Amino acid sequence: MRKLWGGRFDGQPDALIDKLNNSLSFDARLWREDVEGSIAHAAMLGAAGILSETESSEIVAGLKALAAEIENGDTQLPEDAEDVHTAVEGLLRERIGPAAGKLHTARSRNDQVATDIRLYLRRICDSVNEAIHSFQTALADASERELGVLLPGYTHMQHAQPILLSHQLLAYFWMLDRDRERFTDCRGRINRMPLGAGALAGTGFPINRRMTAESLGFDSILPNSLDAVSDRDFAIEFLAAAAILMMHISRLAEEIILWNSPEFGFILLDDSVTTGSSIMPQKKNPDAAELSRGKAGRVYGDLITLLTVMKGLPLAYNKDMQEDKEPLFDAADTLLTVIPAMEKTLATAKFQAKRMEYATKGDFSTATEAADYLARCGLPFREAHEVIGRLVRHCMEHSIGLEELDAGTLLKFSPLLKPDVLPLLSPAAAVEARSSQGGSSSASVREQLILARIRLERK
Repeated sequence: MRKLWGGRFDGQPDALIDKLNNSLSFDARLWREDVEGSIAHAAMLGAAGILSETESSEIVAGLKALAAEIENGDTQLPEDAEDVHTAVEGLLRERIGPAAGKLHTARSRNDQVATDIRLYLRRICDSVNEAIHSFQTALADASERELGVLLPGYTHMQHAQPILLSHQLLAYFWMLDRDRERFTDCRGRINRMPLGAGALAGTGFPINRRMTAESLGFDSILPNSLDAVSDRDFAIEFLAAAAILMMHISRLAEEIILWNSPEFGFILLDDSVTTGSSIMPQKKNPDAAELSRGKAGRVYGDLITLLTVMKGLPLAYNKDMQEDKEPLFDAADTLLTVIPAMEKTLATAKFQAKRMEYATKGDFSTATEAADYLARCGLPFREAHEVIGRLVRHCMEHSIGLEELDAGTLLKFSPLLKPDVLPLLSPAAAVEARSSQGGSSSASVREQLILARIRLERK
């Protein structure tokens, strides 16, 4: 296919250089955005009198017909095209003739590709947010369904304090909610139009950028032509949001993997999200969770790739920036696969309530309640902490739990430890005592659920 830039050259690029230069193998997925942007640009050129009304209408009609053909599979992008822009313009030329060559009036591939990427990422942000919203709904549903189930809460992977399973699941709900906010916020900066910036200096044609922006649904126009074509901070921001989201998903995946192990036994995963071993018949591997955890590193790599590409580039456009698309596409594909996979993993899981509650027995996770009891009696908390620490050591030496202590033993450690402390040392009582806003008591978790449902209604 004819190059868009061949007039200056007598010879052709070396085959190896041509292969290095070619981007159609990955930027072909931008054909919809390229056609969409071209339709808006052609319509503006006609309205501004830069093209005749007939020329503009012919180009717009040809692009719409071409889009329908590609969508239906009747037409393929030519494999010998240098990039998606060359492919689209070449196919348009086959359909409407020389008039197709006027489409590129008052624009460059530099502002064209920046526009295509923004249109693409705008759509991906919406899709990612829809997927996060669905995942949040599954977390809220599970939290409501499992309300009342106790399990050990951990710090440093040690039993710390008993909590409600719902409280732990809702922790991930709120992490994902901030992820959704990040993508929404990022979308706002993505939705600024570079088209009309030309190669770097704008154009001498009397274009109407406002008309093009409104046609394409952009909120505003980028005010500096150099900035418009030479930065990819909006794409880096998307990848940063993607990396943070994958970090949150990976943490949940790790907990599911641990909980699914025989040592924990807190959860049973459905056959639909697991696989077996080729040699060990008994195995049921949490593959969906493990792959989700592993793919976090992949998205981190996408972010670092684009940061590294951009870090030393002088203004304006440089061909290095062709490397912006593959990490973006990879991250988008990964998110839109992993999020629903993890949602299905959670939605089909069976939580083992009895095993979870049993794990809180004799684990000293209610020691803080005993220390708080002494503090309420007037003992400085640091002294209370030391008293209960010695009490825990005594229990460990005698292989008993705090809930197994008698009143006489308690008095040996402090005259303030009355028998009425004993009911407070049960895991259920300890959970209900944490009634502060955002705490793990049933009442606090119900408040969280109300807030979560309100957040979900806002979309």
